[in-house]
Amino acid sequence: MKNNERAKRDQYTAYGQACLKMAQGVVDILVKSESKLFAAVITRGIKPPQGYNHEDFLRKDQVFMFERFFYLLAEKDENGVIVMDETEKKQDRRFVSRMEKYFTKTERGRKFANHIVPSPFFVSSDMSLAVQVADLCIYAINWGFRTNEIDAETRPEIETMFAEHLGKLQYYRKIGRNHMYGINLVRKPYESGSVKP
Repeated sequence: MKNNERAKRDQYTAYGQACLKMAQGVVDILVKSESKLFAAVITRGIKPPQGYNHEDFLRKDQVFMFERFFYLLAEKDENGVIVMDETEKKQDRRFVSRMEKYFTKTERGRKFANHIVPSPFFVSSDMSLAVQVADLCIYAINWGFRTNEIDAETRPEIETMFAEHLGKLQYYRKIGRNHMYGINLVRKPYESGSVKP
């Protein structure tokens, strides 16, 4: 196609089909390599309650992610690093401060620091294939993965393509009678209290 030519409908269709095929291939590779997936699902548009004064603390959904990651690392007796998609420097610095405070000043945080490096790395998603893969998984969870707890509307084509694989990818651990999953709904991320396993 020349620079001044406009793409035709069938070319757009072919491009879209190729993107979907690539996305399916990426998820297939994750399943075959026994990758583990963690995601905290929160309600769209949720905001801190009026009078919220804990801006210096991690939200419950963030602690939930670290907890599940810690369990995986502890099972394998390995150490792990948090890699995040950079956003705005001021916000990123604020998150680093919250994370370091949690990992050094709370009992659970100090326990997590036995396996998780308590300072994250920030990378630009367009420069990191791993972050792009995480973005793909987030998109697929958002539009195609549901549980009894997560009951929002889906895009059926995304659900058909990815739900089964996402279920296989999510971290799972049985603790006594409780089943702990890697993908979980956190209804009130700004309130204290435990997250349902």
